[in-house]
Amino acid sequence: MPTEHEVRAMMLALPEAHEVVVANWGDQPTFRVRNKMFGLVGYGAPTVCLKATLETQTALVQEDPEVFLVAPFFGRYGWIDVVLEAVTTTELAELVEEAWRLSAPKRVVAAYDGERGATPPS
Repeated sequence: MPTEHEVRAMMLALPEAHEVVVANWGDQPTFRVRNKMFGLVGYGAPTVCLKATLETQTALVQEDPEVFLVAPFFGRYGWIDVVLEAVTTTELAELVEEAWRLSAPKRVVAAYDGERGATPPS
C-alpha cells in the first residue's frame, strides 16, 4: 500500500512537476506540470485523485470499483480517485505517470522518454 508520502514523491519525481496548495480548496495540495493539474492528494486522505481519460476512467471503475472511483467534482472529465490501501505501488506509479503525460507538454514528455530510453505508451 503506497503512503501519502510515496504518492507525493512519485508526482514530484516527474519532470517539471511541482506542488501548489490551493487555499480556496481548504489548503488542498495539487500537483502540476507547467501549471496544468494532474493530481491531488489530501493530508491523510485515503485516496489520491488523478487525471485520466474518460475511457480509462470507465475501464478502471468497471475493472475494480473497490479500488477506482469516479472522482467528485472532476469525474465528468475522466478524473479518478484511487484508494491507496487497495492499490499496488507499481500500479499507482503507472497511473501517476499517465496523469502527468496527459498534462505535460509534448516536448517535456518526449525529453522524459528520451532520457529513459523509453518508447511512448500507445
